[in-house]
Amino acid sequence: MGSGGEESGAEPVRPVWVLEPLESVGPLHFGMSADEVRAALPEAHELSRFSADPYSPHVYGLQLGFHPAVPAAYTYFDGTGRLFCVAADAGHGPRVTWDGLELTGHVPAVLEERVLELDSSGAHSVSYGPRGNPGINGVGMVLRVQDTANGVMTRPVLVGRAWAERCTDDWEGSIPECEWLGRQWCVYQGSDVWPPLGYATNWPPGWAPPF
Repeated sequence: MGSGGEESGAEPVRPVWVLEPLESVGPLHFGMSADEVRAALPEAHELSRFSADPYSPHVYGLQLGFHPAVPAAYTYFDGTGRLFCVAADAGHGPRVTWDGLELTGHVPAVLEERVLELDSSGAHSVSYGPRGNPGINGVGMVLRVQDTANGVMTRPVLVGRAWAERCTDDWEGSIPECEWLGRQWCVYQGSDVWPPLGYATNWPPGWAPPF
């Protein structure tokens, strides 16, 4: 893990977080409490706490940044207060790497090709969720996309061992609903944004996407 310092511009150097599938990503270990997460990231600002899933009100998220008011990472906690999901912002988040492959801020088509090579080699089994987002259940990884100043770039969403089963399934997996919203990996039901304009969601009253 790298951290701290300044690049030639105003934004701090983005830390490099190595993914240990199902166990940890950078300094964050799945199963940590929120206090342990804060202690593991003393350089991070806590920007907000939010309700992450309309169907699971006990699940909440913390939006963290390495620079004031600039989101970099999202950490999610289950009903027992354990860290179960981490997502990196495509434009400002940590540079998450896995087995030499950089997952954050990548051109989607290029990263998808690299991941599919793992599938064709038999090393891992890639699957696609109902809304077309690719991932690997055995690694606890889903790849999402996000609009950034440099165009549409990749945003890794990662879960721990106890939450990895069917994690690529955006209807039945454990990843919070808010992480499936916004720009989609591919066009789904005629739109590359979910929910599409005019779509009537069945979210319970009082819940709205946090970002």
